[in-house]
Amino acid sequence: MSAVISISSVLSPEEAAMKRRLGRRRRLIDNLVRAFCLLATGVGLFFLASIMLTLLWRGIVALDWTVLTAEFQPTRYGDDSLPKGGLAHAIVGSLIQTFIATAIGTPIGLLVGTYLAEYARDSKFGLAVRFISDILLSAPSVLIGLFIYQVVVLPTGGFSGMAGALALAIIVIPVVVRTTEDMLQLIPNTLREAVVALGAPKWKMITLVAWRAALSGILTGVLLAFARIMGETAPLLLTSFGNNVLSTDLTRAMASLPVSIYQQANSGFPDLIEIAWSGALLVTLGVLIINIIARVLLRKRH
Repeated sequence: MSAVISISSVLSPEEAAMKRRLGRRRRLIDNLVRAFCLLATGVGLFFLASIMLTLLWRGIVALDWTVLTAEFQPTRYGDDSLPKGGLAHAIVGSLIQTFIATAIGTPIGLLVGTYLAEYARDSKFGLAVRFISDILLSAPSVLIGLFIYQVVVLPTGGFSGMAGALALAIIVIPVVVRTTEDMLQLIPNTLREAVVALGAPKWKMITLVAWRAALSGILTGVLLAFARIMGETAPLLLTSFGNNVLSTDLTRAMASLPVSIYQQANSGFPDLIEIAWSGALLVTLGVLIINIIARVLLRKRH
């Protein structure tokens, strides 16, 4: 036989009043915090929309097929009979340096991230490597450009496209390391144990099972790294420097889209400034498209 005893407590008038005051205070603080959050969101969206609208308004004016296919031309000084310049040399140079940097940085970042996730999760050396990678991830890109300037540009005697690609590769590495480690850590340990229980060596488990399971996440990290280095200007000013002709020689100074935008925007000539706005629009659209692809791949992974 069981008995249920219910105990009801009756608050005194003072306690009830205190409880009501406490409830009103909590609701007031909650409403204030919510209002500040909405205000901050509105301010951020306002500036973001202003930047995007200004970029579209100024960039789409001069954006045409000539900008995409023609090389740099000196300013026309308002004379429309002269040929209009373009950004073909900068687009080609950016693509060459960006793809080479991704090709260099991706394998290194993939192997380092795999080592941290599969071999050195709790070791002191792994913690040190992870710490250095996190520092490199947040390091200013101009410092990376200065480092490559000291170890590559000065010893070789001049700016080069390969030096720019190396600087961008250093930026790629920590992004791929972090993404690879995070994606591999999401794989259940039971999957690893099942593969090892079948007699497969650990390296085969990593390459044929772990990497395959984390493939979309790793590709997302590579795309995000690619999108990040597309808009880098500071390290390229100190390494590849840029030029005004179409060049694919990696041993000489090579043009890039961010550097060309920077140079033409500061030229003071209206026609070159219009082309610079078009280049900025191209960079923004490229980064936006790559980020959308990365998000789609990450959503499929989830």
